[in-house]
Amino acid sequence: MKIIIPMAGRGSRLRPHTLTVPKPLVPIAGKSIVERLVKDITSVCGSPISEIAFIIGDFGDEVEAELKQIAQDIGAKGHIFHQEEALGTAHAILCAKQCLDGEVIVAFADTLFKADFQLDLTKDGVIWVQAVENPEAYGVVKLDKDNNITDFIEKPKKLISKDAIIGVYYFKDGTFLREELQYLLDNDIKQGGEYQLTHALENMKEKGAKFGVGNVKEWLDCGNPRAAIHANNRILEMKYEEGLNLVSSKVELINSVIIQPCYIGENVVLENSCVGPNVSIGKNSKVKDSIIKNSLIQKETTILQAILRDSMIGNFVEFKGGSDKVSIGDYSRMIND
Repeated sequence: MKIIIPMAGRGSRLRPHTLTVPKPLVPIAGKSIVERLVKDITSVCGSPISEIAFIIGDFGDEVEAELKQIAQDIGAKGHIFHQEEALGTAHAILCAKQCLDGEVIVAFADTLFKADFQLDLTKDGVIWVQAVENPEAYGVVKLDKDNNITDFIEKPKKLISKDAIIGVYYFKDGTFLREELQYLLDNDIKQGGEYQLTHALENMKEKGAKFGVGNVKEWLDCGNPRAAIHANNRILEMKYEEGLNLVSSKVELINSVIIQPCYIGENVVLENSCVGPNVSIGKNSKVKDSIIKNSLIQKETTILQAILRDSMIGNFVEFKGGSDKVSIGDYSRMIND
């Protein structure tokens, strides 16, 4: 089994946190979005992952090395491909054409999910979906009585289905997918100026491919600060319910209280503070004389004399004083006297 992960987007909705770090590498509850996505897929697919192809922009050597390490950590070989121009989902996947053979999972790296289903390998493909209350905002699928997909509908104006596509797909025959993607490019078949994966799916269905669905229990978008904070909260809650302690044994606790669930990284110092619930703090950060809840704080950051909630603060930040909801990117300094 191979995983293809298109992640070349600029992450503009998550700015300022993506000005220095690609969105899929933003940590949520102590692990990057893309690392969590890979592990979630591995738990569902039921087959060993042999290769992971990451389709990225110009993210630099350090990011490429980090991505290859994510693949190596699950015993897979990591490949890096570059998408120089944003030409749509079909174009992005085809950038990794040399990996498109055999069984393939395509996963867009801006979503996390919780699921307990196992892939139905009798199908030609499986589309991950979740029932939503506002299907008009999503791409949805319509099913027949045998739970085969009959239609892919983008943002339906009337209620056709509540099964929204979350952006994860299984294909039994990666070569078939590659050929249909290439057909779109060769014939310049676009929608909105971009080559769309849904067109390839429709063509495969018309040629006899049977697509089923995998229903996920929970779908967590990480596309903007508010959504990332919510995803952080839910992952912390789920891990705590599973009995996992995400507080490092190397935390220095000085007259402070941690209210679970929380993720607290190595060498964090908490002094005269109350942290939690639903707080993540990256390694080597310091919190003093503060109260923090429902917030996501990255590494090497200092928080002093603050009351924070529903906030997202980047790496190497100094924040002092004030009571507020804030979103501050890396290498920032905000002093409220």
